Amino acid sequence: MRFAFTALICALAAPALAQAPFASFDRASEPVLNDPHDLTIGPDGRLYVADKFNNRIAVLDAETLEIVETFGDGQLYDVHDISFGPDGKAYVAATGANVVVSYWFSDGTPDMEYALGQFPRTEGALAHSNGKLYVMASGIGQLVAMENGKAVSAVRGMPGAHDVAEGLDGSIWVANTNAGQLVQFSETLELMTTLDDAKYGFIGPRYLDVDDFGRLVVADQDAHRILMIDPTTGDLLGVIGDGTPGLGPNKFDDPEGVAVHGTTFYFSDSDNNRVVRYVVVTN
Repeated sequence: MRFAFTALICALAAPALAQAPFASFDRASEPVLNDPHDLTIGPDGRLYVADKFNNRIAVLDAETLEIVETFGDGQLYDVHDISFGPDGKAYVAATGANVVVSYWFSDGTPDMEYALGQFPRTEGALAHSNGKLYVMASGIGQLVAMENGKAVSAVRGMPGAHDVAEGLDGSIWVANTNAGQLVQFSETLELMTTLDDAKYGFIGPRYLDVDDFGRLVVADQDAHRILMIDPTTGDLLGVIGDGTPGLGPNKFDDPEGVAVHGTTFYFSDSDNNRVVRYVVVTN
């Protein structure tokens, strides 16, 4: 009986089996950014990065990961997020200014159009395929849906939440950071799903993206990991990172941003001041 009891205690105390990585390290940029946050592939195929403490958007060649240009330098205070709408406009969350700034690329050059606000601590901005802009005002925990520059709906109760991402079905996914969960809303901001199972091990999920199969790829900053989750089944499909900060393949230091492009994944390895690329190798 004593042996069985001891074995049970040991089994309960043993760590869960590590999840296999869902992609392999391919390339890293030079550490020339300053706490990069979320990032996205633009309509031109280049990588647009919210370069937080440089208060700008850095544009990287998606293949070489070299900076090819910047814009908004010094104007995008404490920038955290960028999203492109179906009209080709970019919407940038200038967190320190509590606004979303829009840019138009009429001749290939980014021209600032206007700023929308105030959204206390504007962490996330999503230019949705339905034409609406969804903004996370993290300071008051409010997700706001904007149409033609006006708020049309809102939902509260998520203080500290970060990213807003669009699912394949048009639904809205929010990284509810302080609560350690991912929350799904309809386009009219009705609650649909909450993912907060202990198996994810969430400590501080920040930014996320959705792949071509509807799977969620989320940066859990404080756990120094990137997770892939099937939101339909709730299964944890893979993890990159071992939970401790570091530098090198399968290591991150406070990762923040995620951008998925087919079978290629771009992550902001924030405290290492770089962007890294991972790929799924297919035959």
